[in-house]
Amino acid sequence: MGELALRDIVKSFGHIEVVKRVSLDVSEGEFVVFVGPSGCGKSTLLRMIAGLEHTTSGDIKIDGARVNDLPPVKRGIAMVFQSYALYPHMSVYENIAFPLRVEKANEDAIRNKVEHAARILHLDQRLQQKPGMLSGGQRQRVAIGRAIVREPKIFLFDEPLSNLDAALRADMRIELTRLHKQLGATMIYVTHDQVEAMTMADRIVVLNAGHIAQVGTPMELYHEPQNVFVAQFIGNPKMNLLPVTCVGTGPEGVTVEMEGQRAVVPVEPGAAKPGQKLRLGIRPEHVRVGEGDLALTITPVVVERLGQQTIGYAPLADGASTFCLLLPGETPVVADRPLQIGMRAGDCHLFDAEDQAFRRRVDLSAFAA
Repeated sequence: MGELALRDIVKSFGHIEVVKRVSLDVSEGEFVVFVGPSGCGKSTLLRMIAGLEHTTSGDIKIDGARVNDLPPVKRGIAMVFQSYALYPHMSVYENIAFPLRVEKANEDAIRNKVEHAARILHLDQRLQQKPGMLSGGQRQRVAIGRAIVREPKIFLFDEPLSNLDAALRADMRIELTRLHKQLGATMIYVTHDQVEAMTMADRIVVLNAGHIAQVGTPMELYHEPQNVFVAQFIGNPKMNLLPVTCVGTGPEGVTVEMEGQRAVVPVEPGAAKPGQKLRLGIRPEHVRVGEGDLALTITPVVVERLGQQTIGYAPLADGASTFCLLLPGETPVVADRPLQIGMRAGDCHLFDAEDQAFRRRVDLSAFAA
């Protein structure tokens, strides 16, 4: 088993509330990622699940049992930290075996479990080496092996890849995804890196200022963000927002006006009313050169050529916002030269004055696993 339930979790430091009535259910075998900007409460929430921080109020249940008052060792969890926290004077074998020795397991059980974990993590040829002889990725695998041998109900990962270089992070993402499939274990993973979240998670929990902004699969968050925060946090480069005015609603969606142009955005009208000021969202990768349902002339001031892709950044008329477009690498975009771009209404998102999204009419069945 490995089910987790959080019920109205609150954490305060003095008069400052950093986690605000968070409720969440994690099913057995799920890979759930907590993601959000620095200071949003994701690591604090993970530490409360682990028992390293006390909750101010609320209940934490693992497999239906309340564990708030249990020490970490009694909760059936294992945690992998950002720092490897390996003992430099011990071999890889002894580092992995350490929690079993603390539990006074017999030598045969220790050897079997360590060798099993080492095979899974491709460390079986490194067991007699010291941590100083290993790469960063290998050291992190030793730390994961130390968690595996405890056979926990839930694995907790607190930004375990942030100390690695970009290429090694990509390799370790693949390793962790493979490990999850192989073990079938429940895993909760904290990161500020949305690429890690999008590529590894079954479900993502987006946190903002101590609240859950949205929970969903990677594709749900990408295609159907419920608010501006999630819309701009998920996706890189972030979503563009443009001011528009509602001029009518109907069965096809909401008709908006922008710079004298009108288009019907296929969303549920909700409480939209003519004359209401709204914001239109369009992801940089959905912008095209030329005409569209809505067109805009921009002048990129910075152009980044990344080979496969070209990214342009242009100031908008308000002087405070920047419009970003992501185009195929060979697109002839030149800095300081005006460019007409088009947007299909079906690619657009719509947000009200409170930053809440109108529900889009999107079929996500093609992305179902």
